[in-house]
Amino acid sequence: MNRLSTLGVAIAASCFSTLSAADDAVKSMVKSIEPKVIEWRHHIHQNPELSNREFKTAALVAKHLRGLGIEVEEKVAYTGVVGVLDSGKPGPVVALRADMDALPVKENSGVDFASTAMGEYNGEQVPVSHACGHDTHVAMLMGAAELLASNKDSFTGKVVFLFQPAEEGAPKGEGGGAEMMVAEGALSKHGVESVFGIHISSGDEEGAIGYRTKGIMAGVDDFKITVKGKQVHGAYPWAGIDPVVTSAQLINQIQTIVSREAMLIEAGAVVTVGAIHGGVRSNIIPNEVEMLGTIRTFDKDMRAKVFEGMHRRVNGIAEATGTEIKLELPYSASYPVTYNNPALTKAVLPIMERAAGKDMVFERRAVTGAEDFSFFQQEVPGVYVFLGGRDPKIPADQAPAHHTPEFAVQDGAMKTGVELFYRWVTEYPVGYNK
Repeated sequence: MNRLSTLGVAIAASCFSTLSAADDAVKSMVKSIEPKVIEWRHHIHQNPELSNREFKTAALVAKHLRGLGIEVEEKVAYTGVVGVLDSGKPGPVVALRADMDALPVKENSGVDFASTAMGEYNGEQVPVSHACGHDTHVAMLMGAAELLASNKDSFTGKVVFLFQPAEEGAPKGEGGGAEMMVAEGALSKHGVESVFGIHISSGDEEGAIGYRTKGIMAGVDDFKITVKGKQVHGAYPWAGIDPVVTSAQLINQIQTIVSREAMLIEAGAVVTVGAIHGGVRSNIIPNEVEMLGTIRTFDKDMRAKVFEGMHRRVNGIAEATGTEIKLELPYSASYPVTYNNPALTKAVLPIMERAAGKDMVFERRAVTGAEDFSFFQQEVPGVYVFLGGRDPKIPADQAPAHHTPEFAVQDGAMKTGVELFYRWVTEYPVGYNK
């Protein structure tokens, strides 16, 4: 080996040693704060709060951030908390997001910190639990905030912490969630350039990170269809116009938008009718039937195609049956696709591999569920990933699903999430090709 080659090997070895030492230092910091993160998670889990009612959770977060010397803004989009940490040096402005709300679900997870809380939902007293894992999201971001505040020399620019309410949907008659935070300037007033988010996953291996470029979660639009006929005695259907039979035809025709018109090799789509109401007696054909449903799509072209197909079928069947059909689309909710910026995703992939280990990072399939993190991504480039939290003793096909009483995830997964939040800031790929 010549002298030049020997020098090259020495430099490479030195760089590798330095990188390894830096990685070890980050992992050591995360390990030291892990007990706190677990304690926060258990406390939040035992004190869950429904959408736009996250008063105690928001107060806990605000107190924690202020104690770290982070500038805090409260009551953003009702109960949201925004924290700003300035490194004191010029650089990028990066936002990190955690959602705070729980669900009206009675917990049956078997963990010793299970929720027994009650809350009000649609005017009724209901059990409340963190059946989707948002407690872990809050605890992880609280941990990352503490590490970043203690190591301001490790990054440039600013970090904006977005503790968001109402991801599961605002109560009837209220706004809320990411859309409202955006409207109130949570990103624009601080000059945010990129945004990152993590969702715990009960079905993926503990500590694994699942990512996807472009659409990782579906856009969602709900709809309401009102079919008006002419009420008549059930014994004499020819004397009226039957909205029930018309509704049956319409439901069947709606399904052919996806099965016969959508080019599914390019992008997936789902059209579901989830509720139908009409009539009060077996021998009366009612005057009206109402249907509620949801549409899930992964790109704007597919969304436009499904919308056009819905209107075309409504108009055609109304003319064929003599009914009046009103389509309200979207009806009450419309979330964009959770879209991971391809260039940013590619640029931060090595960061994810350092946080979890290269063998624990995988490209996952898209999810037909929806996420209002997508509203942040409509404003600035963003990346949203899934963090595995499944108990290693449980097979993947037996893992408890999100939004169910049995939902559970492992505390041990959170250290990877804390580290990922931290590295997204301290190793942010300045100058990536947007």
